[in-house]
Amino acid sequence: MTVSPDATPYAPLSVEALAQRLAEADDAVQLIDVREPSELELASLPGFDNLPLSEFADWSETIHSRFERDRETIVLCHHGMRSAQMCGWLAQQGFTQLKNVTGGIDAYALMVDRTVPRY
Repeated sequence: MTVSPDATPYAPLSVEALAQRLAEADDAVQLIDVREPSELELASLPGFDNLPLSEFADWSETIHSRFERDRETIVLCHHGMRSAQMCGWLAQQGFTQLKNVTGGIDAYALMVDRTVPRY
C-alpha cells in the first residue's frame, strides 16, 4: 500500500465524537478497523469490519464491492497511524467522506470506555 503525500484527504475524528457516532447506531456510517486479528482479540468495538493492513492483497481488490465511496467511512487502528495510512489509500480509491480516529482504540479506552482493554 503506497499513499501519495498530497494534502490530508480525510478528517480527524476524536474518540469522543466516535463514541457519539456509535451511539447513534445508524447504518449510514461504514466502520473499518485495520488492526490484526490478534489485536481484535485483545480489544475491539462492535460494528467494525476488520481489514488488516497485513492482508491488503487479500481484500484490496474487493474494496468497492464491500464499501460505498460516498458514505461516511470511519477508520480505526491502535493509535491512529495505520488508520491514517488506510484513509490515504481509500482517498486514492475515490472515497470522499473519510474520518481517521485520532489516538485509535487506545485513546478510546483511556478517554471514553475504560472497560475496553489497553494493550
